[in-house]
Amino acid sequence: MDSHNLLSTVLLTIIALVIIIPIVFAIAFYLLDRKQKQHSILRNFPVLGRVRYLTEKIGPELRQYLFDDDNKGRPFSREEFLHVVLPGKYLGSVIGFGSKRNFEEAGFFIRNATFTKQVDEMVADQSNLVKTQKYVIDHDELFSRKEHTVPVDAKPWLLTDDNAVVLGPNCREPFRVKGMFGQSAMSYGALGKNAITALSTGIGQVPGSWMNTGEGGVSPHHLAGGADLISQIGSGLFGYRTPDGEFSFEKLKEKAAIPQVKAFELKLAQGAKTRGGHVEGDKVTPEIAEIRGVEVGKTINSPNRFRQFNDYPSLFNFIDQIREAGGLPVGIKIVVGSPEDADSLARYMAESGQHPDFISIDGAEGGTGATYQDLADSVGLPLYSGLPLLQEALVRHGVRDKVKIIAAGKIITADRAAVTLAMGADLIYIARGFMMSVGCIMAAKCHTNECPAGVATTDPKLQNGLIVDEKKYRVSNYILNLREGLYRVAASAGVDCPTKLTKENIVYKDNLGRVYTMDELQAK
Repeated sequence: MDSHNLLSTVLLTIIALVIIIPIVFAIAFYLLDRKQKQHSILRNFPVLGRVRYLTEKIGPELRQYLFDDDNKGRPFSREEFLHVVLPGKYLGSVIGFGSKRNFEEAGFFIRNATFTKQVDEMVADQSNLVKTQKYVIDHDELFSRKEHTVPVDAKPWLLTDDNAVVLGPNCREPFRVKGMFGQSAMSYGALGKNAITALSTGIGQVPGSWMNTGEGGVSPHHLAGGADLISQIGSGLFGYRTPDGEFSFEKLKEKAAIPQVKAFELKLAQGAKTRGGHVEGDKVTPEIAEIRGVEVGKTINSPNRFRQFNDYPSLFNFIDQIREAGGLPVGIKIVVGSPEDADSLARYMAESGQHPDFISIDGAEGGTGATYQDLADSVGLPLYSGLPLLQEALVRHGVRDKVKIIAAGKIITADRAAVTLAMGADLIYIARGFMMSVGCIMAAKCHTNECPAGVATTDPKLQNGLIVDEKKYRVSNYILNLREGLYRVAASAGVDCPTKLTKENIVYKDNLGRVYTMDELQAK
């Protein structure tokens, strides 16, 4: 057979297979689906039903990349996603042509000062440059893209010693914070070891920042990068429990003796789940089980609240005991549910003289590795409703100077952080922004152990895709860009340091164009 006939035969065979194989599969599916009794659509329309389920399966990806515009995605739009990814890669956030924000919608705006601050008037500690790496694009064409990394010495944009935020000034070992952004609580178990290590290392490379361990306890991967840690204690007492499940002050003292552990945080509530945490059994590896003091492969559901306290007196006594035993600042993580809740907390602090060293306030819009839809959608107030209530209550009862406020809830950019600080926060927590910086693509599979980016999974094969030595620089760059952006916004507002932003620096515009100060808004 000559080459021409051979080629013709091969082509005809391929064409036949392309036609025949789909027909065979269609017939097989038809026969199988007509007999099954689980899905009525497949039983009535076997072939078309398969097409429907396939389209439904890939629908989120189609919407994310093809059909949703840049500002429509939830919980974060593609535009917001890029506000994290691009600075992490390229250590910059310059845009062209104009903002994509919908200015007809209601929202908060930063008041621009008539006489702004010059860059050299800003009060920042730039004494030690941060060594990092950024990407440089060589060429970017339709079917060809090439870029390479270059070393960079970046300005740290630290607070000066005079402006540093001090948690627990009266503790044996206060925590002095010179960077206003820290990683919010993310446990080892909810995230894999590569993700935690990349975060720890990236944060550790940028002095002044910190990371919260999440309720899963202090892991070797949190410690690996040298980052300062706020160790969270959840209602499950993971890492702080006796074999019988009771709280162990001995284990607390062991954690307090670790130099990187700077404070403790009692998790009373979290925005997306005002209850205890949840981890699927598939994620509970032997290492995680040992760290937490639980069984391998068994699903973990923390109690809805601590059994060690059930009212303000017992809560604050427990805080005092932890502070005395560990010598470190102790905070509580809460979600404000009403004006009365904020008032009762502040009033008890004023009447008793007891207080935590800081209050971490989360909004209902906050994220999680696993929760329930009914809790995530409707329980607790969003940050921009809850934070002003907490701030106002603490001021009204004369105890605002006793505590610092760390705020969390979809704060992933410097401008949103500036608004949050102006509302009363002292520091900013970020969780999902940091996840995006190490590769999260918002696949929303955090609870399944099937995260395709290797971030929210303990599956060794999936984690293998996340390279710590590459992603750690993206984490560092994200922090550095946030800090510089925050100082840039502060300068535009006419203050020389972000710690000086107040409610006088923001206004609220409604959807009819009417403008309100914070005082006017709260009086409505």
